[in-house]
Amino acid sequence: MTPRQLTENIRTHALSIGFDAVGFTDAMGNEKDAAALAAFIDQGRHGDMAWMADTMDRRSSPTALWPEARSVIALGMSYVPRTDPLAILGQPDRGAVSVYAQGRDYHDIIKKRLKALARWLVETHGGEVKVFIDTAPVMEKPLASRAGLGWQGKHTNMVSRKFGSWLFLGEVFTTLDLATDAPEPDHCGSCDKCQTACPTGALDEAYRMDATKCISYLTIEHKNHLPSDLMEKMGNHLYGCDDCLAVCPWNKFATPAKEEAFLPRAEMTAPRLADLLNLDDAGFREVFSGSPIKRTGRDRMVRNALVAAGNSENPDMLPKIRPLLNDPAEIVRHTAHWAEKRVMNREG
Repeated sequence: MTPRQLTENIRTHALSIGFDAVGFTDAMGNEKDAAALAAFIDQGRHGDMAWMADTMDRRSSPTALWPEARSVIALGMSYVPRTDPLAILGQPDRGAVSVYAQGRDYHDIIKKRLKALARWLVETHGGEVKVFIDTAPVMEKPLASRAGLGWQGKHTNMVSRKFGSWLFLGEVFTTLDLATDAPEPDHCGSCDKCQTACPTGALDEAYRMDATKCISYLTIEHKNHLPSDLMEKMGNHLYGCDDCLAVCPWNKFATPAKEEAFLPRAEMTAPRLADLLNLDDAGFREVFSGSPIKRTGRDRMVRNALVAAGNSENPDMLPKIRPLLNDPAEIVRHTAHWAEKRVMNREG
């Protein structure tokens, strides 16, 4: 079997077990990608995501992570939403949860499928393999771009001609020599809708993200107080932000995802802020069991809900906000004071 025949055989099998996009590239690093990562870290755009700096050397190249790797199989699973993710932003008594987090934890779904593909590959064609998802130090978006799954848009995320901005990514590294696919050209053109849609100005330059201003970073990764000037711009975002993804014109070609595990749970589509402000640790674990949201913990979720409650400028929220002024968690108390003041100023 030639390398091209082997590649096509793998592609056919990967699609048959539930992946929606499959591409192939070599395991060599790319100097341009490594330099961009180094600049991102040097400029402090990674915020307090210290793990990005700690793993920068390994992240710069697949072979830096695994020297024996020869080829990378880049895989994507669609999570195209069935409804407009931006509609929830017009409901100030509700919170907006990023589309990717409304269903079951994608890490579990994709990793299981990656392992199934890897087992089949070794049993059928030999070689050694390692599987990765976004918890590993892999530059998966540049790899996926090189493998032809799409291109990195001006919002820095993957854009696919078939799936728009809604692809989960995973990789199988292998010691086999596989034929590679051609990269997908950049089709963003003069469009800057994703940049202008960002509520906090995190996309201050095309193809560059300042994570310290990104709502996804602020609501998920940032563990401390949120800057007041950014809180005022966060609206009712509770966990993540889809604004830059949702406005991408390429989404109009995408059909809703078929994977049932990624379908939204009812309690995740438009949670009531009043309910979230009542959560204790046990209640948080019960509501968000099996969800990627669970990793934030109760305190940060309540912090985020307080920001949304403050931005609602609704005096009816005050009876829910005020008990949290004495919460055991300092970040909750701090944000509760901000939320109360914001609502009171509006009321006055």
